[in-house]
Amino acid sequence: MIDEAVAAHVLAPGRPLRGRVRAAAQRPDAWWQLVRFALVGASGYVVNLAVFALTVEGAGIAYPAGATLAFLVAVSNNFLWHRRWTFRASDIRARHQVARFLIVSVAAFVGGLVLLGAAVELLGAAEVPAQAGAIIAITPLSFVANKLWTFGR
Repeated sequence: MIDEAVAAHVLAPGRPLRGRVRAAAQRPDAWWQLVRFALVGASGYVVNLAVFALTVEGAGIAYPAGATLAFLVAVSNNFLWHRRWTFRASDIRARHQVARFLIVSVAAFVGGLVLLGAAVELLGAAEVPAQAGAIIAITPLSFVANKLWTFGR
């Protein structure tokens, strides 16, 4: 858990984003939080790819629809684990946090979908590996947004 005074200093709303990120990067607990984020993300990654593969290759659904279904399943998994374990958010602001988490997740999804489409349509990449690469590429931005905005105090 982050001390309230440290949280106020690191996550201060009026502080420039660059300063907030730099201050957070200097805290060892922030790095462990990144490890937890990555582990939850890895579980969401597996869920996402499994649902995507089942819908696209198993059910013959077009890849944008398959990516959307995979996103919905994975985002539910990730929110629950990030709230409970990664950011240990046990206060009563769950509705507030889920709204912000969905905004960040939808923005990351749209960015990932653009990358997926570019890889498939422009580069001729196979759909499942292209989805895997898109998820990896968008993850760092998602972590920073969730840490500083969604679950920040």
